[in-house]
Amino acid sequence: MNVIVEAKGLTKQYGHFLAVDHVDLEVFEGEIFGLLGPNGAGKTTTIRMLTGQTKPTSGEALIAGYDIIHEPTKAKESVGIVPEVSNVYDEMSAWDNLIFAAKLYGIPRSERGSRAAELLKLFGLYERREDKVGSFSKGMKRRLTIGAALIHKPRIVFFR
Repeated sequence: MNVIVEAKGLTKQYGHFLAVDHVDLEVFEGEIFGLLGPNGAGKTTTIRMLTGQTKPTSGEALIAGYDIIHEPTKAKESVGIVPEVSNVYDEMSAWDNLIFAAKLYGIPRSERGSRAAELLKLFGLYERREDKVGSFSKGMKRRLTIGAALIHKPRIVFFR
């Protein structure tokens, strides 16, 4: 099995506050991995570093073999992020949300529709594809948010 996430000595310090202290971890492709701990343990900061949202103070990390500091674009292309709060647009349809996400990820026009249809079917939203997302339940929005994170076929998905 291939290592998809590898961190060695990953550290984040904000002034005198040590948020993450030399984290070492390996996550293998196909594995489900969770970061557990009390509030303030550094889980969110670790994920923010691994997804390129925050620069580590020290240490190194590879996402799908790409260094998060020296190859951040390549690392980010391998990642799908499902945020804690839905990032889909209520005023757009489910279909339009996925097509928009596909455009953002640079999916070729010829593949966008089939990929969106596949994900809407997978998450049981195909029949509601033309409906505005504002009319969806929280669970339906969550499924659509996951679909948007998967539209570009990432090698790893982070749920926050």
